[in-house]
Amino acid sequence: MSSTSQVAPLAVLVFLVCATLASGAASVRVGLTRIHADPGIPASQLVRDALRRDMHRSAGRALGASDDGAAATTVSARTRKDQPNGGEYLMTLAIGTPPVAYPAIADTGSDLIWTQCAPCGGQCFRQPAPLYNPASSTTFGVLPCNSSLSMCVGALAGAAPPPGCACMYNQTYGTGWTAGVQGSETFTFGAAAADQARVPGIAFGCSNASSDDWTGSAGLVGLGRGALSLVSQLGAGRFSYCLTPFQDANSTSTLLLGPSAALNGTTGVRSTPFVASPAKAPMSTYYYLNLTGISLGTTALSISPNAFSLNADGSGGLIIDSGTTITSLVDAAYQQVRAAVKSLVTLPAIDGSDSTGLDLCFALPSPTSAPPAMPSMTLHFDGADMVLPAESYMISGSGVWCLAMRSQMDGAMSTLGNYQQQNMHILYDVRKETLSFAPAKCSTL
Repeated sequence: MSSTSQVAPLAVLVFLVCATLASGAASVRVGLTRIHADPGIPASQLVRDALRRDMHRSAGRALGASDDGAAATTVSARTRKDQPNGGEYLMTLAIGTPPVAYPAIADTGSDLIWTQCAPCGGQCFRQPAPLYNPASSTTFGVLPCNSSLSMCVGALAGAAPPPGCACMYNQTYGTGWTAGVQGSETFTFGAAAADQARVPGIAFGCSNASSDDWTGSAGLVGLGRGALSLVSQLGAGRFSYCLTPFQDANSTSTLLLGPSAALNGTTGVRSTPFVASPAKAPMSTYYYLNLTGISLGTTALSISPNAFSLNADGSGGLIIDSGTTITSLVDAAYQQVRAAVKSLVTLPAIDGSDSTGLDLCFALPSPTSAPPAMPSMTLHFDGADMVLPAESYMISGSGVWCLAMRSQMDGAMSTLGNYQQQNMHILYDVRKETLSFAPAKCSTL
């Protein structure tokens, strides 16, 4: 996640305490939902707030940077757009026995799975679902400190853990923080009884203190490349999602983890290999892609093919992130995109930095005016072109029409955000180290 979209970890503090607190691989189907923004909130404010979170997330990444088999069944979760001002997509899942359902941000840019837990002594944010209480679940257990999934295992340095050891964490993201104890629980995926899967022994964060930057959710589900992510713990091998349109108030989609995650029968499928991630955290959790160029319509922009290269020291590169809203490009590339868009639009150009956080906007004749036609934008990846219609790189609202991209300092990491992923069916094949995608009407999948 990037900014409030959210979330590359800035830092993780862990410590051992002595405390007493009252698995097989599976494939999972999870629904993704994007809760539409409150109709009373201008689109410009929605974008500004999402961009603010993206920039915090990006800054967090910069500071933090100082034989996988397929599961036997498929796990699914409904997904939706979050509310009221956010730019994230939420997946719904349930935790414990009996299961308690909660919405969580689906984030390919981080690993930890966590939710708020009762009791929460005044340091919890308001959430739309009841707090999960480990004391009320018959399947909760404290994760052993010497577990391979414990965030404290490194602190033990091979020594035996003290009796009653619990691993306490304080994880800081680009847009917030959360703290608690690591536990182990049974998670339930799928809404309909016929399609449900219960998976025991999932390591997660049981947070009893958090910042208030997680509006619309009750936690986060990391889908990154690390051992703690849901993808890794399920041994899923691959996962897919299709993000419904950003301004669609009602539609939902589905996140699939496991064998059923596929693009079979889909037309226009393209595939590109992942670039090997650096070994150092947090970069090790990201899904890097090799972006070699950008075209607007039939015009190839004058961007160096090395503009998005991942450097030996871990700097640079471009990642795909479901938790970041607005795509960021290194400045040399962004300026080319900006100039090309501006050259095609005859509307008055305005600086939308104050109203939207986006620096290239155009004034529409009236708040209800439809934007003019624009050609598609093509992102040229290694072996695959991703074609973005105008509505996936321009955003309108409150009488302005803006380029939904931003500049990133040259040499910094670029991010393909979820706004540019809308109405795209995307498959992450972790075993084959490839990303596949095809245009789709996600609300119908």
